[in-house]
Amino acid sequence: MNDKYSLAKCAQYGRRLAARLCDQHFGTQPTATLDGPAVLKFTPVRQLNLLVIRQLLGQWQAETARLRSTYFDFEAAPVQAALAQFMNVLSRHISLNRATFEPLLAQAAADALGMVADPTDSFQRLLLGNTEKPTLALVRDNLRYIDIDKAFYQGFIDSLPVSDDLSRDFLAHRFELYHTANYKAHQPIQRLVTELSALLPLTTADLLEDGPVSVAPTPPRVEEPAPVSAPVAPPTFVAAPKEELPEPPPPIVPKPAPIAEPPTRPLPTVDSAIVPLHEKLKAGQQAASPLAETLRATSAPATLAERSGPKVDTLREAISINQRFSFINELFNGENMDYHAAIQHLDSLPAIDQARAYVNTDLSQRYDWSRKEEHVNKLLKLIERKFA
Repeated sequence: MNDKYSLAKCAQYGRRLAARLCDQHFGTQPTATLDGPAVLKFTPVRQLNLLVIRQLLGQWQAETARLRSTYFDFEAAPVQAALAQFMNVLSRHISLNRATFEPLLAQAAADALGMVADPTDSFQRLLLGNTEKPTLALVRDNLRYIDIDKAFYQGFIDSLPVSDDLSRDFLAHRFELYHTANYKAHQPIQRLVTELSALLPLTTADLLEDGPVSVAPTPPRVEEPAPVSAPVAPPTFVAAPKEELPEPPPPIVPKPAPIAEPPTRPLPTVDSAIVPLHEKLKAGQQAASPLAETLRATSAPATLAERSGPKVDTLREAISINQRFSFINELFNGENMDYHAAIQHLDSLPAIDQARAYVNTDLSQRYDWSRKEEHVNKLLKLIERKFA
């Protein structure tokens, strides 16, 4: 598609929409809580509700994975059976107050808009997840949380060869080909914007990288009515040809996009009422020195001869697709939107001192990079190359 949409603006709208809907629901009952069935019916936009449930599943799986200890055999069959039963019971007793539900709803709105603004990136985040070797069964399972043009994604999955050896790069490249062949029939953004606008005014122009931004949720913006398109026939999807699995394609370096605005603040994480066992164990360990202090002693300005590569124009252009996944998973806790906002802000800074300060004093404290020196140093080297 020719239009370039801003993921930062999608996240900004998501926070405003979540605040308005929570004001309406919790305003008269501030101590109310939501269970699973209530979440599935919270908004008339089913995609928002499904993406909230998907985040809750991710939290549930993360808590299960963290229940490990060197003192006990968590892999024993009776322990695994007991854990599975416990987590299944727990999953049927969802209880969300406003403080925990609002950030989930904001992220769901941002992800829903991201699906139509950047389908390729959303496919990797929402259907492939964070695993490096996704299976066809995993992709089909994640399809449960897709409502926007579900037939489009189902058509792609049906076009894949039946194999247990489908790499992440292969699936991502295959989806790009599929999307390129079908994108003219796959343009659901106007339908989603219309549904969301009924909850909080929004136009497609508000999401463009070089378009206007609605700052206040009220009063509604006055927009010229959009032209009514004639009914179109249901789209037909062109399946990618059945073929032998090729070698994974070379990493695709995304083209730099115009800088739209300063990054938005990251969504607050969901507080858990249960303290995982690994957190109790970590409390007894000796606290590490703050990352800002560690980096301050080693981040003296480097000469051109000391930098480990040629000058780059933007960080977004210099970071490869594999390095991007590494930064998202290791430095930004798997939050793709937080990563894009931080890189966009770093590219907008005029001096290397400001970039280092943003990494050392803001990002490192916000995401607790005290044990991430290797990945942080890679990011700092890229910054030095940008300001060479």
